Amino acid sequence: MHLINQITRPLTNVLAGRPLLAILEVCLRCNSACGYCDLPLNQGRYEMTRDEIRRVFRHLYQEGLRFVFVQGGEPLVRRDLPEILEDLASIGFHLTLITNGTKFTESLIDRLEPLKVNISISLDTLHRERYQRIRGRDQLPEVLNGIELLQNYPHPKYLTCIVSQQNRHDVLDVARFARAHGCIPVIGAYHWNIERYGKVDLTLQYERTVARKVFEQVVESDLVPSGYFRQYLRDNITWLSGKSLAPCDAGKYSIAIDASGNVAPCLALKHAGNLLEQSLPQILSRFDTNRIRTCSDQSSCNMLCSRVIGSVLRHPIQAAITPTHLNPLERVNAGSP
Repeated sequence: MHLINQITRPLTNVLAGRPLLAILEVCLRCNSACGYCDLPLNQGRYEMTRDEIRRVFRHLYQEGLRFVFVQGGEPLVRRDLPEILEDLASIGFHLTLITNGTKFTESLIDRLEPLKVNISISLDTLHRERYQRIRGRDQLPEVLNGIELLQNYPHPKYLTCIVSQQNRHDVLDVARFARAHGCIPVIGAYHWNIERYGKVDLTLQYERTVARKVFEQVVESDLVPSGYFRQYLRDNITWLSGKSLAPCDAGKYSIAIDASGNVAPCLALKHAGNLLEQSLPQILSRFDTNRIRTCSDQSSCNMLCSRVIGSVLRHPIQAAITPTHLNPLERVNAGSP
């Protein structure tokens, strides 16, 4: 019976529009100060213990959730992160670690490998001064070193580049760099005035027509492989052209959980309850669908947060042909003139 529930509960969630994915802010601290991040970090707030996280996620697994995006803040500043990831993997979750890439070590990578953790590193430019302007810290050498340490990591690797006015001339170079290092490039757009998610930074703001051309150039380059991530590029072009996307699935197929246990439909929106005090069904019933719809109409943030499950379900063929690894020939020839 337990095995049958493991298999059927996620399918039931898909059919009923209930969460499969949790975005976990495993810590509320960060060693960067990105211009586009407006999350309330480094304020000394309570962070769940390892035992509390394990208990909460056991219940979430019983509720049918199967995927966890582990981020922060910067998740690698949490010293017990390897143990937390081991706990989540042992429960049965499929894990993706979302990081700025500044704190990788060989010993950490050795611990991640048997857990089959996907890794997504944020990298907006290969120019050190521009990196510091965007990220608020002079950390590019540490990021590049971390990517080198991951050169032979056998599980899916992604480099996520957020297009802004500061780095719009660097995006193709970042995509080529990603491919050459065995990473799938993921290109998203900077948003501002989007609830908690979009911090206003005048130095990062662009004209939509200018940013759209960047995405069009990436599509034409073929640096992003066919499948879901190519579809994501087209979604950004659609949004930057002033057209609407399909409704966001925040609170439907995914939820966001901060390190204190507070739950929101996504990282941008307000919390509706705490998993240390209430059940997930109780919290889901409090989500403000009107706020979700308003935020959805203002952004194209359909990759590393709340649109991802629904986007995959709406584009099953694109999802099916999406690669998770690049072979050596693809790495060498990526983006060649």
